[in-house]
Amino acid sequence: MTGDSASAQRDERPHVVIVGAGFGGLTAARQLRKAPVRVTLIDRRNYHLFQPLLYQVATAGLSPADIAAPIRHIVRSQANTSVLLGRVQSVDTARKLLKVDDREVGYDYLILATGAKHAYPNPDWEAFAPGLKSVDDATSMRARILLAFEQAEQAEDPAEQRRCLNFVIVGGGPTGVELAGAIAELARRVIAKDFRRIDTTTSRVVLLEGGPRILPALPENLSAYATRALAKLGVEVRTGDFVEEVDETGVAVGGARIESRTVLWAAGVRASEAHRWLDAESDRAGRILVGPDLSVPDHPDIFAVGDTAHVPWKDGQPIPGVAPAAKQMGIYAAKAIMARVAGRKPEAFRYKHAGNLATIGRSSAVIDFGWWRPKGFLAWLLWGLAHVYFLIGFRNKIAVMADWIWAYITFKKGMRLITGGPHK
Repeated sequence: MTGDSASAQRDERPHVVIVGAGFGGLTAARQLRKAPVRVTLIDRRNYHLFQPLLYQVATAGLSPADIAAPIRHIVRSQANTSVLLGRVQSVDTARKLLKVDDREVGYDYLILATGAKHAYPNPDWEAFAPGLKSVDDATSMRARILLAFEQAEQAEDPAEQRRCLNFVIVGGGPTGVELAGAIAELARRVIAKDFRRIDTTTSRVVLLEGGPRILPALPENLSAYATRALAKLGVEVRTGDFVEEVDETGVAVGGARIESRTVLWAAGVRASEAHRWLDAESDRAGRILVGPDLSVPDHPDIFAVGDTAHVPWKDGQPIPGVAPAAKQMGIYAAKAIMARVAGRKPEAFRYKHAGNLATIGRSSAVIDFGWWRPKGFLAWLLWGLAHVYFLIGFRNKIAVMADWIWAYITFKKGMRLITGGPHK
């Protein structure tokens, strides 16, 4: 008998297992804190990560500890919740068991909030163009960016020096725009006086977007404003051409080549393998096609939320993979389970769009609330307040605010440490 089975005999409350402690999973767990159920929260990492600010770790603006918090600490006051560190291998729906590493965990209700990973047209490109989804990704990307300047400082060949000072970001969504703006500011303002042999202000930052414009989820006028704001920072925005090749010395795009030692990927994501565990129908991105109550078809006891779920929204498009959407789904899934436990049928999920936003450098942003579309400094202030508000933990809120105020006043970023990446 497994430890989980023995525990089930001692506790007759329905067992809710949540896989993934991102926005959707953690929100569901917290929503269930007073419910007459016992909750097991499973994640392969021991921390919850505030992904919207991950790019600031990658560009030396924040420390990883500022945007992450231990899962056990977050749910420590929830007597009905336990945390299991491990990786789910499979789900046996007939026996209602999960295989987690070398053990089995039973469930009465299951919430899959397993998130997404990078998506590449060619899997070989990942080695040369890393993406940004975890703390390890961010510290490795930070090392790659900072090492590029160090290598340029040491290079004797002008062509190699130029290659080191060229930065290419693939993907013109919010992550790509934010990375491009942050790298341009880092090169032109933050470290401009730190080197002796190179002029970092001559760095070339290129943002590539295959579609007709960057930030396609935003209205055209905000997209145009973002393009102009990036241009003021020195970022070249190229649209309408798809990347044809990526290797260790650069990218091929639109029949031309851009030489670069630092290519970063922000062009798309693919859902986790959760749909394979259930042999469930999914869309091209691997998101499970869920029902109106976010349950998996033929499995009313299993729910998918966040990037794991394909939920129809408008114009044939699914609900966007943003934090507010994942949190709304997490709250709904928890309430749906509580309704089922009480013998009631849950109402259909209804998504309330909170808006789209992206920041462009240290004092500019664009926001689309639908009824209001601020841009510039005011939008940047609202963007900052929103991100600080949603951060987990009072200490993290204060630390991030202090770092931002200091960086804004002094143009200094104090996290310029080369760690977590290969030293070439």
